[in-house]
Amino acid sequence: MYMMPRTDLALERRDFLMGASENELPGVKFKSDSISEIKYQIMEITDTTSAEQLGKPIGRYCTVEIEPVMRRESESFYKAARAASALLGKFLPEDKTEFRALVAGLGNRQITPDAIGPLAAEATLVTRHLKRFMPEDFRFFREVAVVTPGVLGTTGIESASFIQSLARCLQPDIVVLVDALAASSIDHLCRTLQITDTGITPGSGVGNSRDAINSDTLGVPVIAIGVPTVVDISALLPDVHLNAVEQEADKARDMIVTPRNIDSQVACIGRLLGYSINLSLHKGLTVEDIDMLLG
Repeated sequence: MYMMPRTDLALERRDFLMGASENELPGVKFKSDSISEIKYQIMEITDTTSAEQLGKPIGRYCTVEIEPVMRRESESFYKAARAASALLGKFLPEDKTEFRALVAGLGNRQITPDAIGPLAAEATLVTRHLKRFMPEDFRFFREVAVVTPGVLGTTGIESASFIQSLARCLQPDIVVLVDALAASSIDHLCRTLQITDTGITPGSGVGNSRDAINSDTLGVPVIAIGVPTVVDISALLPDVHLNAVEQEADKARDMIVTPRNIDSQVACIGRLLGYSINLSLHKGLTVEDIDMLLG
């Protein structure tokens, strides 16, 4: 029996534990639906037992299928952006029409599979200063600050520490994190978007975990959005150790796999996530409006 493969996707962990069973896991609520032909699944982990079994915190996890966007189907970008923004809206504060948001694009801009966060940040509208200096002109926008904290290896600062300090200064009502994830199935690589209210542990998908960034560490609701761009080779070849000498097996277990055209896919995903965040935070905007404002 194989150990659970390394993955950031709650859906993959659920599917692995369920196997061929049709009975839902105890302590897990699950449903599937679609918006504008974009399919999605919402999973809620409700107790500590199921959380420990799945290896994910208690909370909600929404998985959106974005494969039509990667296939460049007609109108797919617009449909996926609107669907993702509607689902992201379910995670936003329900008791506030006005709130301040801090959006953080995590990851390393210089490493293509890890560049989703910074690219999404580039496609996110920054309105904090505009709301303050031209409040009447931007009264229909929410106050949004955007940051790309970089990675420990290039800044010497943990992303969690950076965002904690910034949150104390800006006092946002909500923090939105964007990061690249790891999957256990190649079918989900650059094809699945996950939204969760449980925060994130940067680097956990590739075995390089940093400090967690969540509501406990920041003191405000934290939404994490991500798309898997890599898969652990051991998840694809679970029997690799049986087919190679020990030294080669050790090398194989340290490898991760990413799509050949990852550069174009990451560019598209970063834009999709940025637009989805914009549509969810600023009611009444259209994709065309965002094109104009970013242009």
